Amino acid sequence: MKIDRRLVLIGVMLIVLSMTMATQYAVTKVSYSFAIVHPSNADIRYIGSDNSSDDGNRVLRVLNNASKYLTIELGDFAPNQQKNYSAAFGIVNEEQFPINITFVNISGTDATYLDIWLHADRDQDFPNDGTAVKVVDDGTALFDSNSVVWTLGAGDGDTSTMDNNSGVAGTISTPWDSTSNIRYSTSDTNAINGTSDFVWVGITLDIPNNAAAATPTGTIYIHFKSTTLT
Repeated sequence: MKIDRRLVLIGVMLIVLSMTMATQYAVTKVSYSFAIVHPSNADIRYIGSDNSSDDGNRVLRVLNNASKYLTIELGDFAPNQQKNYSAAFGIVNEEQFPINITFVNISGTDATYLDIWLHADRDQDFPNDGTAVKVVDDGTALFDSNSVVWTLGAGDGDTSTMDNNSGVAGTISTPWDSTSNIRYSTSDTNAINGTSDFVWVGITLDIPNNAAAATPTGTIYIHFKSTTLT
């Protein structure tokens, strides 16, 4: 029986096409590792400083050391009162490359009572220290993900210290506060934007004269962005 050459050619083409389009599967393995640590010991970590007017402990604290969840306690105030915490808490970079803080936002009840600043001088009222950047005004974020409001210099991975000069290790101690369950600093060494691996977060609580009695709660979000070194 003779087979038309054209049919043979079509058959060969179908075989070649099926080979070209055949799906191939493979499995490879890549291991991973990470550590879940206390927020005062993380690569981007948080430290306390100011004491709260509520109980005399740090404004920043971990209420349940098993959960490692950070909170700030600002105290009890009446309508038409204002409170400034110049160093409600600090942010420290331990990663070995600079980290940009792009913006800060806040959500929760009565968030309009709060202003937030980033600044250099722990014990200076932040609007007057010459370095302050107001990032939240009456609960509204003033910047967005395209911004760079502060640059934390490269860290050294040592969570017991922070450094005001990038690459100079161990200059400022951040010891452990066993009452508030966090690391802290009361050093008056100022941060340098773009060089120091830390910055202070100042918070203003401004209660309007018509505020009703309440116990507001909410969340502060701090956004970071970094560029990998080449």
